[in-house]
Amino acid sequence: MGRVTTRRPVVRRSATGTVRRPDTLAVEEPMQIRIDGSDLTITMRTPGNDVELVLGFLHAEAIIADRADVDTIRYCDGADEDGANTYNVLDVTLRDATGSVVPADPRSFLTTSACGVCGKTSLDQVRTKSRFDVAGTELRVATRVLADMPETLREHQRVFAATGGLHAAGLFTADGELVVLREDVGRHNAVDKVIGWAVDNNRIPATELVLIVSGRASFELVQKSVMAGIPVLGAVSAPSSLAVDLAEEAGTTLVGFLRGESMNIYSCAERIE
Repeated sequence: MGRVTTRRPVVRRSATGTVRRPDTLAVEEPMQIRIDGSDLTITMRTPGNDVELVLGFLHAEAIIADRADVDTIRYCDGADEDGANTYNVLDVTLRDATGSVVPADPRSFLTTSACGVCGKTSLDQVRTKSRFDVAGTELRVATRVLADMPETLREHQRVFAATGGLHAAGLFTADGELVVLREDVGRHNAVDKVIGWAVDNNRIPATELVLIVSGRASFELVQKSVMAGIPVLGAVSAPSSLAVDLAEEAGTTLVGFLRGESMNIYSCAERIE
């Protein structure tokens, strides 16, 4: 498995002078995803929980509906110049595949650590229809419980504490219990990892869970939440206009600026008691 952090020399300057010292950085490396032997995409991510990342990505793209759709998922040979496996290639074999899922233009699936839909050519391609009726879920969350979730998320960000350079996503119960947390240089990767965990543990649809993210709420994060059947998405920072539009359309409760005792509820406020 690749390293999550690495050390680099840095020159630190401040009012007290100049110091040369090593600094701990979050690792960012490419990972190639292959489906039934064909290249699907390359994504930039922090190594770790790669199987969950791929399961979450495939679920968000509606390539799989649940874990049973995947026959095998394993690392394959992605050797470096010394012949060692880089663990940067994951090969997925689908069960009962009916046709190729690889796009005619591979660039349409090229992703970076900053954006989950950068290669998409139109809004229609990313407005994927969910199989779940998010609007019909009965989950309710107390305001005080929701307000405490970002702090709980922060307290469990082990790699962020060392680097200051990772996003986090976490799934919580309505009572505020942290079920799973994942970190990554890409906010959409962190979400894919926690949703991939849910796929791997047969927790989809996640109608009883709340998704909390450490950064802003973009369109693709709302889309991934809707696809997983998650009724509440809370973000420490701001949502985008398109994220709010999708949340309203899907019946998702979208909360932004979730900091301390204040928050902005952009859609379906009735779930927040």
